[in-house]
Amino acid sequence: QVQLVESGGGLVQAGGSLRLSCRPSGRAFSRYAMGWFRQAPGKERELVARHSWSGGFKYYADYADPVKGRFTISRDNAKNTVYLQMNSLKPDDTAVYYCAASTIAAMYSVDYWGQGTQVTVSS
Repeated sequence: QVQLVESGGGLVQAGGSLRLSCRPSGRAFSRYAMGWFRQAPGKERELVARHSWSGGFKYYADYADPVKGRFTISRDNAKNTVYLQMNSLKPDDTAVYYCAASTIAAMYSVDYWGQGTQVTVSS
């Protein structure tokens, strides 16, 4: 059974950093688009960062506007792990963060979800 195992969440002060990790088990995900979503209380789940591919299977990364310049998504296929480095964290970044995998580059639909990891940023 495929699972996305997340780690790295926690409590941090505003301006601090955290790194989230997501390690799919059960299969290699080099040909999946991988992304991080988040859901804050009372809000819809939103895509934060995506590591996907364009024509010719060239990887690229893109980000939601609120996190551009602060978050970095990366993938290590040798370790079958995806990371989300979060710097200059703000209280508005507080949410449950979910790792996701999709066979669709744009990630309009998700094939697999992680269990979620809580990130809390104190002011």
